[in-house]
Amino acid sequence: MAHHDKRFDPAKATKLMAAERYDKLQPEKLIDSLEIGETNSVADLGAGSGFFTIPMAERTKDTVYAIDIAPQMLEFLKDNALRNNTTNIAYIESNLDKIPLEDASVDRVMAAFVMHEVDDLEQTLLEIKRILKPNGKLGIVEFEAIESESGPPLAIRISRDKLADLLNRNFGDINIEAINQINYLAVASKK
Repeated sequence: MAHHDKRFDPAKATKLMAAERYDKLQPEKLIDSLEIGETNSVADLGAGSGFFTIPMAERTKDTVYAIDIAPQMLEFLKDNALRNNTTNIAYIESNLDKIPLEDASVDRVMAAFVMHEVDDLEQTLLEIKRILKPNGKLGIVEFEAIESESGPPLAIRISRDKLADLLNRNFGDINIEAINQINYLAVASKK
């Protein structure tokens, strides 16, 4: 499967902000697990529509870096941030295996519903480790590796075991738990 087939279709961006999705995922609760303080910088990988970006930006006075490969998604996010009067977001068009941020430059990284889209999961995790400050925290939200009506094809989903194994190589304090029947959250700290 070509990597572009794995990517979310920006034409469906409005679906990402639907109230039903808030109820099912409760983004505030997931963001709580990252313990974002008001002086923390954050990188939101695969920021998309800003479903997590905007609430994270409300928790810090520092910068939230919204990183997405699709310029249309970043434009959609800019509009959402403008409507929300959120001004501490920096918009970066990039893929995730070479993130244009300095080494040890962010306190928190959120990667929600994007890791199954990357070409090289291990390289992306190493890149996240590179940009995280010592003791920085990473949150990953993904689809359980089970058949479900929504979400990506089963073949590209990442099982909890596979993710735990990869995280164990480069991170500590790993905790993985169910969010709902089809999604899970993994939180880890930079060793």
